[in-house]
Amino acid sequence: MGNLRTVMDMQRISRTRVTALHAIRRACAQAQDDIDLFARVTRDNDPMHVDPVWSVEKGPFPTTVAFGFLTLSLITYMSHEAGLWTDPDAYALNYGFDRVRFINPVKVGSNIRASSVLSAVELKDPAAVHLTRTMTVEIDGESKPALVADWVVRLVFA
Repeated sequence: MGNLRTVMDMQRISRTRVTALHAIRRACAQAQDDIDLFARVTRDNDPMHVDPVWSVEKGPFPTTVAFGFLTLSLITYMSHEAGLWTDPDAYALNYGFDRVRFINPVKVGSNIRASSVLSAVELKDPAAVHLTRTMTVEIDGESKPALVADWVVRLVFA
């Protein structure tokens, strides 16, 4: 099998190297400049996100809010900052999301942080495991999270 690990070895790795609960303490601020850049990249100029005057006068919130997909995309940054994917024998590939719910808008200037709970480990073949982590992005000062997502990551072992 060369460098491929055996099924028993992969099961051992899934039990011992995977963190079940991981709090990501590093806060990430939602700045208007970042929101505006995201709007340009995605070609979505919704005034609720990019026009502070419109937001105050006509919007559903008293200020601009971050795009839900911007907040979702920051999960990758926060997970790397927390060291979730540091196994030297594996490469983490984004496999997608089984479920995403945008619960509470993130107002401009808010700080967010994430927590991660391992909800599933599935052996895919002798060299790969799918980890499903329930990611919760919290907003400082808010009782409800910004989002909850079941994120599937494929760990490929050398």
